[in-house]
Amino acid sequence: MASDRNNSKKWSIEEKPIKIDKWDTAALKNALDDAAKNVLIKHHGYTENHSLMDGRLFVCTVAVAFAMFALIWDYLRPFPESRPVLIICVSSYFVLMGALTLYTTYKERGIFLVALEKDRAGMDPDNVWTLSSSLRKYDDVYYICMTFTDGKTKEMRKTEESKSVACFFDEDGVLCTDQYEPIIEKMRESLSSEKKGN
Repeated sequence: MASDRNNSKKWSIEEKPIKIDKWDTAALKNALDDAAKNVLIKHHGYTENHSLMDGRLFVCTVAVAFAMFALIWDYLRPFPESRPVLIICVSSYFVLMGALTLYTTYKERGIFLVALEKDRAGMDPDNVWTLSSSLRKYDDVYYICMTFTDGKTKEMRKTEESKSVACFFDEDGVLCTDQYEPIIEKMRESLSSEKKGN
């Protein structure tokens, strides 16, 4: 039992304890997401891929550009002369906000990490690991899904876990990484062993 606890502690980040307000659902989810991300990025040296987030930022940037252009145009050519341009810009802004909603709902789907596992020989394409999670408001069950996509065969496998957040936080709202990170590592190992078996 003591050896198990020692093994689990090797995955924990002893830099500074993560303390949050236990009643803040967003803070709970973010703390667990960050700890899961650390297992793949810091402990295993995978490279974070920001392309999914870049897509969202691109849509937001274009929407803000339309809003800024409308503001500047209305300043230079006050209403009613600016009316046609304002209609186009406002319509474009709302269309882009709709596109952003679709993007986050169907493309991101709660994914908070896309990590690349480089081929050691440098010959094969990178393997892709993704982490997604959800924690509903006023609910205590944290759901996390890990997906592995083989860079060579494009075969995709996934594993899921769901547990009460009470399993991972103490009375003071401090994240018990020695309880949480081994679960993430176990998920990773289960997908890695399947990869080796093939």
